[in-house]
Amino acid sequence: MKKMLLLAAVVEAATGLALMVAPSLVARLLLGVELTGVSIPVARVAGIGLFSLGLACWPVKQTSRTAPRALLIYNMLITLYLGYIGLKGELVGLLLWPAVVLHAVLTVLLGKMWFKLQEDTRA
Repeated sequence: MKKMLLLAAVVEAATGLALMVAPSLVARLLLGVELTGVSIPVARVAGIGLFSLGLACWPVKQTSRTAPRALLIYNMLITLYLGYIGLKGELVGLLLWPAVVLHAVLTVLLGKMWFKLQEDTRA
């Protein structure tokens, strides 16, 4: 069971990482099409989600820390990526900056929770 969970986690995390780094290549290999325009950042956001899903499913001894860690990483990466998109100024919609702020706040709150869980398990 643990080996299967590990395999699934590795596949999802690797696919997510590939989508973050080279979304057009992944789309070409999987679907036979080239991504352009807004589909590239959408694919990267999906990649961040898959990467985080892989981390959440990664088998560890203390699973109570897994979900907060994965959500922390997801929110941190989404904050950074959406902020990067906004600073480039090419794809800025009405809700982009509120989304950046929301994910930044969630990153801070989840970070505090994760560090608290770390301290509780050490004590």
